[in-house]
Amino acid sequence: MSRTSRRVSLQGARSPRVELSPPYAYTLGPEACELAKRAGLVADPWQADAVDLMLACRDDGKWACYEYGEIVARQNGKGSILEIRALAGFLLLGEQLIMWSAHEYKTSMEAFRRCRTLLRRLGRQVNPNNENLWDIDGVLVKFVNTNGEEGFERLDTEARIKFVARSKGSGRGFSGDLVIIDESFAFTAEQQDALMPAMAARPNAQIIYTSSPPLNGESGEVMFNLKRRADAGGDDSLGWRDWGVEGTLDDLDKIDLDDRRLWAASNPALGRRLTEETILRERRSMGNAGFARERLCVWPKISQGNAVIDPAAWVRLGDASSERDREHGVAIGIDISPLRDYAAVQVYGVRGDGLGHTQLADYRPGTKWLIPRLVELRDALDPIAVAMGRGTFAFLEPALDAAGFQRPEDPEAPQPGDLAVTNAVDMAAAAGHLLEAVREESFRVVPNPNLDVAVASAKTRSSGETIAWTVKGVEGDISPLVAMTLARWSYVTRSHLLEGSQYDVLQSVF
Repeated sequence: MSRTSRRVSLQGARSPRVELSPPYAYTLGPEACELAKRAGLVADPWQADAVDLMLACRDDGKWACYEYGEIVARQNGKGSILEIRALAGFLLLGEQLIMWSAHEYKTSMEAFRRCRTLLRRLGRQVNPNNENLWDIDGVLVKFVNTNGEEGFERLDTEARIKFVARSKGSGRGFSGDLVIIDESFAFTAEQQDALMPAMAARPNAQIIYTSSPPLNGESGEVMFNLKRRADAGGDDSLGWRDWGVEGTLDDLDKIDLDDRRLWAASNPALGRRLTEETILRERRSMGNAGFARERLCVWPKISQGNAVIDPAAWVRLGDASSERDREHGVAIGIDISPLRDYAAVQVYGVRGDGLGHTQLADYRPGTKWLIPRLVELRDALDPIAVAMGRGTFAFLEPALDAAGFQRPEDPEAPQPGDLAVTNAVDMAAAAGHLLEAVREESFRVVPNPNLDVAVASAKTRSSGETIAWTVKGVEGDISPLVAMTLARWSYVTRSHLLEGSQYDVLQSVF
């Protein structure tokens, strides 16, 4: 009688194909996983690794990953790493507001129900007649089930976890310690405009993205930008783990979709909650592109579309360690969104190696904060110019006058610190010079997600012989990009105001 050897089943990989980890001193991951284990959620090894990186800390106690992305195929258990992270923030880390957002309401409600189950396992019901009040190790936690307000609240510290479906407005008015972007494939630049500034006032904020890849090359611009930053490397604020098979949906002839080693490499839960039989059924029933995207996590090729600034060039300009040479002055540019719901402040100077330097100094909701912030920057930086467009100047003129900001008495002889107010011709020249500087890679920018979104959202419109920045969608905000354009233009045009410098500013910026 012949014997048939039993086929050994495949096991999912422990580590992803692409992993970007900023340097860190220690991690709170084991404590978070231990808490989840008490609630009956035992992390797989790959999930524990993800939590370790999420909760990695620098020497000063700040998160090593201001942003963190986990790109993995469906049904592998990425929701569990979010649950572990949220529970730790709520019960162990003292985070006051955790915002868990999803593309669809039903997805956010599934996350709410899973977290509710875990919290119930950790505690006991206080009153038999009130199923929404639980004691968890002496901490009273209120379960909020009101439609549209679902979440949890600690009665001792008033810390909260809120579950929301994303919209342009969701997140405005909140200042979250942790923002979770589940289903990030559908996360838009407009939604990021609403959510990202909400964390600006928090001392140790973090944003987490989890998803499979974007559905096509025209959507998912925020995810594509994160991927570009990860691929470029050198970003010490981004943690990134991408389990996707190398290649693109446009070149599937180069990928063997039937290679089960690729199945294991891109699905860490294979052999646990996923089986080869399940994936084989998917392979037989799904089309090549659908199987590649949903199960092997293959990215589409990004469409350049109407992008004015080349995404690859923009990534090359990023330098987290860039610093300006303080001997060669600085200019400030400001811009306010058309609806007056956000404002941006950008600075521009020159580095010691001759390259330009720019960074987003501030970006917040509303405008009431703007004049006090400009006064603070003026006193600290002694800028050669403070630049803005005519519309912004008209809106702020009374407040600017009261704060001592003045236009030049003689337009042909401006003084250091005078306002630089652009007309349409000036702004067209400024935008053109910035585009040329990007192509020449003659400056460096300190990476900032809000500035990245503005650049990705921008295009130009022509009017006669002039151009102006505009936005791809009616709801986008490009004020950080406009502020950068103004800061650079004012620095270049007023560099002659720098006294005692032998440095050729114009040679550096053109």
